[in-house]
Amino acid sequence: MSIKSRREAQSRETRTLIVRAALQLMLERGYISTTLGSIAAEAGVAVQTIYNSVGGKAAVLSAVLDRVAARAHEPEAGPPPLRSQIAEARTAAEIVRILTGWIVDLNAQTSGVHRVIAQAAGVDADIAELEMRRSAQRLLQYGEVATALRSRHSLRGGVSDHEAAATVWALGHPQAYRSLVLDLGWSDAAYRDWLAKALQGALSLPGAHRGATDQI
Repeated sequence: MSIKSRREAQSRETRTLIVRAALQLMLERGYISTTLGSIAAEAGVAVQTIYNSVGGKAAVLSAVLDRVAARAHEPEAGPPPLRSQIAEARTAAEIVRILTGWIVDLNAQTSGVHRVIAQAAGVDADIAELEMRRSAQRLLQYGEVATALRSRHSLRGGVSDHEAAATVWALGHPQAYRSLVLDLGWSDAAYRDWLAKALQGALSLPGAHRGATDQI
């Protein structure tokens, strides 16, 4: 291994240590009470190393969210992007099934971090901007889902791609998951079933899922 390769591997390892430490501390203490100093101590690095490897505190929280969303120890081991999964889908039923599973799994994995973000956004402008940016990214992704449904002639008539994307955004919002599952006690299975039916009813043409409801 070359010197450059070793340095890059060390850099990735250091970043992983920092993000893991930040995840643990922020879930335990919240964003405000977690300082870069405490993250540095937990990770066994200097505070300046955090700035060099990840960035400021808001950038660290963003990296924490990325890590948790990947659902694996390393991002490259995570599931294919939603765009790739949707592109391979052949029917509206399959698209809704993929979308439902993706939203449920993502919300379940990231609910703790999203709670941290929601609590911090009210007092930290950088986190409020992070929350808004991630929200916009989700809306853009869901626009691609609407386009996929339309290309298969399965998007409900009278619904624009923008309206369809907004519908998915609202139904699949992390706050909806937190309210229904974490606060009100719905099971993940009940949430998944509700979301699948809501998405199917709001997005696709009647009959587009006929004979395929057992797949959802």
